[in-house]
Amino acid sequence: MTTPVNSNVSRPQPKANTGSPFLNLVSNTLTKLVHLESRFDPFIRPAFDALLRDRIANIVTALINRNRPDEGLKIAEEKPLPDEEAYIDSIIASFQAQMRDLWKPGGFQRGGNTKTHGIVRGEFTVHDSLPANLRHGIYAEPRTYRAWVRFSGPGPYITPDIEDVGFMSISIKLMGVPGLKLMEEEKFTQDMFGVSPPTFVTPDTPSNAQLQVESLKNAQIFYFLNRHRHHVLDLIMQGLWIKTQSSPFEAPYFSCVPYLLGEGQAMQYSIWPKSTKRTPIPRLPLRPPDDYLRDAMVAMLAKEDVEFDVRLQLQTDAHLMPIENNAVLWPEKLSPRISAATLRIPQQKFNSPAQMDFAKQLSYNPWHCIPEHRPLGNQSRARRRMYAELSKLRHTMNSVPLYEPTGDETFE
Repeated sequence: MTTPVNSNVSRPQPKANTGSPFLNLVSNTLTKLVHLESRFDPFIRPAFDALLRDRIANIVTALINRNRPDEGLKIAEEKPLPDEEAYIDSIIASFQAQMRDLWKPGGFQRGGNTKTHGIVRGEFTVHDSLPANLRHGIYAEPRTYRAWVRFSGPGPYITPDIEDVGFMSISIKLMGVPGLKLMEEEKFTQDMFGVSPPTFVTPDTPSNAQLQVESLKNAQIFYFLNRHRHHVLDLIMQGLWIKTQSSPFEAPYFSCVPYLLGEGQAMQYSIWPKSTKRTPIPRLPLRPPDDYLRDAMVAMLAKEDVEFDVRLQLQTDAHLMPIENNAVLWPEKLSPRISAATLRIPQQKFNSPAQMDFAKQLSYNPWHCIPEHRPLGNQSRARRRMYAELSKLRHTMNSVPLYEPTGDETFE
């Protein structure tokens, strides 16, 4: 019998393995520079964000759009890519190989959004004053859903928080959602996802396949700086939002990919902290504790509730707010984000070993949803099979069955 491995313990990111000593040196050196910059980032980031971030984002978005043809699509219209399934096969194969390389049976982790900062109980309350065009699906009427909310780091590694790339994610599993689901493995859930940058790291599935090939070599930088097919503009856009984070409760999160909001209407959603408080990061510019982000969550929920504002942004221009390219920032001047719900996380204790292990039992998939919120675009289509197969691998290697939560779970 295999002894379970505590794979949630932080460890350094593996060294690059490109097959070239020179490229390995370049990648490892750039990684060290990013880690060094993260120690000083909080001292300069507020001024940079206030003065330059949005201006640069607008310029980068314009440059990205300049190189994109207008395909004449309609609102909420999808267009499958050539060889889409082959790219999905490649993505899955890369993730599976990396997971098998990084983890041992009994301690397999997720391929992405890997490090669990915490999984907490929440309440998702739909507002009672929504305009008619937003009242579809879970937003059709005012009500409150119980939720399990997982906050996590970037992956595919589990590193000390100061050594990740400054990227965080949120996964929300609403429970007690009635109606037909697009995946039958869960009957009463609706899953939602967000990451801290407002655009996805890759524009489409072919690019994602390219990224995962470089990630398997622990040299993700060469996806962005590839001389044959570079993604420099995407690197700049990501760099505008990834930063040294203070707490998972203090960052906004963006869906980055679109979803239906009823028939013939597409949206993206975002999740914004209502508080403007910022938790001091311990010891900077020296080394903070490995799990200082979890520590910040524990301290906050020991004394008060945390609330997020859930906002919807409708697609109003099929070209400038694309479905199939997720590296394009949807402009608010074309469609403002509208407050639609509140995600409340009440005071609680959540960092027991049993509750942390509970996060490993859950499987999040954007296709755990009702038809009114069907995921749109090639990367969403890829996620259906990719998330399902990687979840199956993780649960199989850990000898843990797939579990659909009810909200009634208790932990010692």
